[in-house]
Amino acid sequence: MLQPNVTGDGDARLTVRFWMLVLATGVAAGLLGAALMWLLFSVEHAAFGVNGNQGGFTDAVTAASPWRRTAPLMIAGVFGGVAWYLLRRFTAGQKSEVDEVLWTGEGRLSVPRSVGTSIISEIVIGLGASLGREAAPKLLGAVAGTVFSGWLKMTPGQTRLLVACGAGAGLAAVYNVPLGGALFAAEVLIGSMNLPVVLPALVCSATATWVAWIYLPRDLTYTGIADYGYDNRLLVWALIAGPIVGVLAAGYIRLIGWISHHRITGWPSLFAPLVAFGILAALALEFPQLYGNGKGMAHEAFLGIGTVGLFAALSILKPFVTALCLGSGASGGLFTPVMSTGAVLGAALGSLWSMVWPGSPVGAYAMIGAAAMIGAGMQAPLAALVLVLELTGSGLRMMVPMLVATALATAITRWIDGYSIYSARLSAAP
Repeated sequence: MLQPNVTGDGDARLTVRFWMLVLATGVAAGLLGAALMWLLFSVEHAAFGVNGNQGGFTDAVTAASPWRRTAPLMIAGVFGGVAWYLLRRFTAGQKSEVDEVLWTGEGRLSVPRSVGTSIISEIVIGLGASLGREAAPKLLGAVAGTVFSGWLKMTPGQTRLLVACGAGAGLAAVYNVPLGGALFAAEVLIGSMNLPVVLPALVCSATATWVAWIYLPRDLTYTGIADYGYDNRLLVWALIAGPIVGVLAAGYIRLIGWISHHRITGWPSLFAPLVAFGILAALALEFPQLYGNGKGMAHEAFLGIGTVGLFAALSILKPFVTALCLGSGASGGLFTPVMSTGAVLGAALGSLWSMVWPGSPVGAYAMIGAAAMIGAGMQAPLAALVLVLELTGSGLRMMVPMLVATALATAITRWIDGYSIYSARLSAAP
């Protein structure tokens, strides 16, 4: 049997022209990602007084008065409802879902619809909607691949690979996770870890991350996380918690799939975001951590800040409000909302475990839970593990329990349904 990685490039030949487009796509993904984050940070500053790209979104929301906290979401509901309705009406039939065009088409996206979706999404998320900020840069990175491949008449295989590399590069650029972005492109979007896939993905993500540094910080997304070490408590807990996370992840995926297939369309979608965001605003009067993509609540869980009751409440409410936003017709990412749910779930279960076998920090359980939930949710354990490591700069010393929990959770979710947070939404793309 020949070594698989030296038998050829498959249906996407890695020609000189293709490598030129990989670099061009990486540059475009980095620039577009930085521009979208500038837009997001500008909206956050105007709405809540957040200090640019220095973070502190949850702190700013928490410190705001009830009226200052609620008004931006109401504005988002009105703006989002009208903007998405008009965009979908005038771009009907055009594609703006990366997963859909890669898995069911030739990888070609609509530029007008994708640009419009991305801008609206970042504005609404900046105003507090419970969705991930990575969907827009992922989409525009993929659009760059679509445009460049069309200019140079790439084959369908080359186009799909370039689009996937661009999507992974967009994720890498805005979260400063070049290796995680490359693995996302290969493991999630292409579903192959062969060299002809991995090499372009690595180059594209590295290029995008480097280019995005012209505006975005080079720091870790989650700073100040301790270098948690291995302990037998963590390994035993991982053996128990992994299957639990897997079952709950399957339920989360089913919720996302159901809400995506039954999302509100037509003229009622003009008002649905206002209702959904109003419910979110009411819940967030008590739980301000629900605003935005969930970065703040994940960060607090990684630091071990919070009570078991708070962690448990957030692990239930975050999936609910995220599904509510999606069901109203809003567009946005799921990576951080799902990962943050895993973080607070891990912190809650870890806090309970510490009552039985004390000694390990809550933050360690949160990191293991985050990796397990996103691995099961994306059905991509390698990408999940690397993303958590790159986002936090911690976790290498407790890699064994992280691997055990993530592998068990992913296997259980796969056994129950086999869908991911991306594939469950496929046929519901508007």
